[in-house]
Amino acid sequence: MPPRLRPTRLEYVVDGVRLRAQLSAAALDAAGDEAEQRRRALDILKQALFRGRMIAKERLENGAGGIETARLLSGVTDEVVTALYDFTTVHVFRARNPTEGERLALLAVGGYGRGTLAPFSDLDLLFLRPYKQTAHAESVIEYMLYALWDLGFKVGHASRTVEECLKLSREDYTIRTSILEARQLTGDEALAEELLRRFRAEVVKGTAAPFVAAKLKERDIRQERAGASRYLVEPNVKEGKGGLRDLNTLFWIAQYLHPVSHVDGFVQLDMFDRKEVTAFIKAFDFLWAVRSHLHFATGRPEERLTFDLQPEIARRMGYGDRGDAPAVERFMRRYFLIAKEVGVLTRVFAAKLEAEQIKQQPKGLSRLIPGRGRPRRKKLDPGFHEEGGRLNIDGPQIFEADPVNMLRLFRLADQRDLDLHPDAFTAASRCASMIGARVRRDPAAAKVFLDILAHGRNPQRALSMMNEADVLGRFIPEWGRIVAQMQFNMYHSYTVDEHTLRAVGVIADIANGEFAEDHPLSTSIMPLIDDREALFLAMLLHDTGKGGAGGQEKAGARAARQACERLGLDRKRIEMVAWLVEHHLVMSDYAQKRDVSDPRTVADFARIVETPERLRLLLVLTVADIRAVGPGVWNGWKGQLMRELYGATEAVFRGGRGSDAAAAIRRYHENAAYDARVRLIAADAAAGDWVQGMEDAYFTGFSDAEIQAHGALARRAAGAGGVAAEGHIRPGLNASEVVVAAPDRQRLFVDLAAAVTAAGANIVGARVFTSRQGQALDVFYLQDATGAAFGADNLRQLERLAQSLEAAGRGEASKSEPRRVTDFGRAAAFTITPTVMLDNEASEASTVVEASGRDRPGLLVALARNISDAGLSILSAHIDGYGERAVDAFYVTEPDGAKLTDAKRMTALKGALMASLEEVEAATPRPRVNLQRARASVAR
Repeated sequence: MPPRLRPTRLEYVVDGVRLRAQLSAAALDAAGDEAEQRRRALDILKQALFRGRMIAKERLENGAGGIETARLLSGVTDEVVTALYDFTTVHVFRARNPTEGERLALLAVGGYGRGTLAPFSDLDLLFLRPYKQTAHAESVIEYMLYALWDLGFKVGHASRTVEECLKLSREDYTIRTSILEARQLTGDEALAEELLRRFRAEVVKGTAAPFVAAKLKERDIRQERAGASRYLVEPNVKEGKGGLRDLNTLFWIAQYLHPVSHVDGFVQLDMFDRKEVTAFIKAFDFLWAVRSHLHFATGRPEERLTFDLQPEIARRMGYGDRGDAPAVERFMRRYFLIAKEVGVLTRVFAAKLEAEQIKQQPKGLSRLIPGRGRPRRKKLDPGFHEEGGRLNIDGPQIFEADPVNMLRLFRLADQRDLDLHPDAFTAASRCASMIGARVRRDPAAAKVFLDILAHGRNPQRALSMMNEADVLGRFIPEWGRIVAQMQFNMYHSYTVDEHTLRAVGVIADIANGEFAEDHPLSTSIMPLIDDREALFLAMLLHDTGKGGAGGQEKAGARAARQACERLGLDRKRIEMVAWLVEHHLVMSDYAQKRDVSDPRTVADFARIVETPERLRLLLVLTVADIRAVGPGVWNGWKGQLMRELYGATEAVFRGGRGSDAAAAIRRYHENAAYDARVRLIAADAAAGDWVQGMEDAYFTGFSDAEIQAHGALARRAAGAGGVAAEGHIRPGLNASEVVVAAPDRQRLFVDLAAAVTAAGANIVGARVFTSRQGQALDVFYLQDATGAAFGADNLRQLERLAQSLEAAGRGEASKSEPRRVTDFGRAAAFTITPTVMLDNEASEASTVVEASGRDRPGLLVALARNISDAGLSILSAHIDGYGERAVDAFYVTEPDGAKLTDAKRMTALKGALMASLEEVEAATPRPRVNLQRARASVAR
């Protein structure tokens, strides 16, 4: 990072005396021509403003601090605004002998009143009059406002008397807050002083409690609107949780209770220790630097740190790649650590307010109810007591005497379902460094920790509080390494630690039966799991290997072994946790990227898992991991794939430990197919030819009712020119199912997939079956752009799609071509490395082709066309997505049913697929001009 620059003097940037002299000279040179006077004045002010901003920008990019930059920009603006005021009142509307009614004061309010300003922030001004508006004051205000607008400022302004300001500030907390920060710029000093004096005496005095409550309620509403978690991977620097507005809220409250003129005075108040003072200043400085860079990079008041801006801001702030950690992820981790510090500072400040009996007593984590007087104390365990409905400690000495009491604090809060008193949280945060090697290996500490994690009422909340206080990272150092870590991709909505804590919460909810409808299988097998602690430990540690040597899975397993050994687990349990961590992605990969009806898929998966207990643990772990990634990532389609893989693998285990897994699956398919054929023919003799002609694996993928519907569709196709299609909504899968019966031919799958894409649907899965009579049955599972079942809100869409598919099945040219995608939205922020893999070992009868690259509408069609052009038949397609990246897997064969084994043809196919993927990547435009881009993380 660049070395820190020393602050500069404002007069070296904008010389106010010289600026006023230039304006006076311009006014005299153009005397008598008001339009020319104005034009020259604006030119001079624009030059001064441009110079000031460019110097601030250059200094910022060369290491100047964020607060210094904000103050410099505010100072430059002060000089421009006050010089304009002087020019207006001296050369344009001069009152040589101003009357009492012509007195006017100009004050900066809001953020500008604090003396800090971002490059494109609004300019909040208050024109203060002694009483009613006069023609002179009206002319001055109008002239200045038009001039400021012409200078490019977005001005928020008000023209009021002292009495109006006092009246409105009593009624409106927003106006009260803006006047709280008021700062005189120029004009009548006595008038400005009267407002500030009377505001303190008549509005502020005696109203601290309601003001504090209003500001905290306002904060809660704002954070809910911007995103309740401070660990969202595209944070709002100004309004988000842990952002500048949270620090400003603390400043407003402190200013209300203990008037100070700026942030330096705030941190000198007797509420922070030295470490917290340093953290406050660093947080304020860092966030102001980020915000200023955002404004300069975009040329507008951008407050959200979006994916396309993150690499550029990282570059401007001097972050570079370090080992396997890219610059953008190092920068964003710093951002989230700062946001975490802001949360701790908020708690410390709340503790101080509690001591002063200012803040109202909270009922929950973010709810307020009125409270007065000293709350009663109720003794609990030694060293702990309940105070005002929250858990408190008798004093920090209980942590000093035994650091394990820090863990007991959180266990007791969870057991009794109590919030932590801010005093207790602050003491735990300040004493967290006492947790050293001895405490980490203390059996008593391990028992308390496992009680919280695996047997607690609400482990997510308890662990989140431990994480905020830095107790969790101190006790489990492996966890500390992933705190505030982010992955630069669109797949994850949260930082690694926040995602993990949410996943722990999902497992606890499954165990409590709260997800019985969404996850029936996981809910039913949870009571069968023998080692609950191993499951929760694996979930907590599953991502600790991210960024580690040897890959995420291997590094995670090493970290899990280290953590479990310190906790005193026996060797068998340690290896179980390590195995789960190392293989936590395996079930997702096999279910979503492989054909579960293929015996080799299930056999290979069963060979990895080995035991029914591991299978149960892995299912719950996988479900929780996916569900905690972010909103909308989990859906019924993924649940169905997981259940199919689980059921097939369980059948293998029922066959006995020494049995051939592939042979067991073949027998499973044969038996299921025989039973289904008997039932279906008995129910409908006309379906005999149909069911006898379908392969065995077909019958394990569909219910009897579905197979009967497919047979009826096939018969309808035979009487309707050979092709028929129908679609219906599958609510349990979050998808629509569209089935096409048509004569099998080369490129049939490509034509059908193209028709689906042209209709605006996204294919999430596809299965292709061919009867012995040569009739193809293609089954597509479709979603719309929002992730809902395609056509769910408009069944006519499904009907039109069925008609299009029938035309495509007959080989008719499509009437509409899919729109060429030129706008990739947020995904354009990433550079993505395409990959292609051909595998002849993953299936007994097929070659598996897996292609990964930038997701876009029509990608599946383009890849399928390459495969078809190579003379291969597609048996199934499996589509998975990770934000900006798609992973499409195809099971393909030669026309005679053999695998693709010719090396030259395999190389040619791989090259054609890579060309399609790279064409998309090369055509992807940069999201904004001249912004740095970064490679998308492939970590999951």
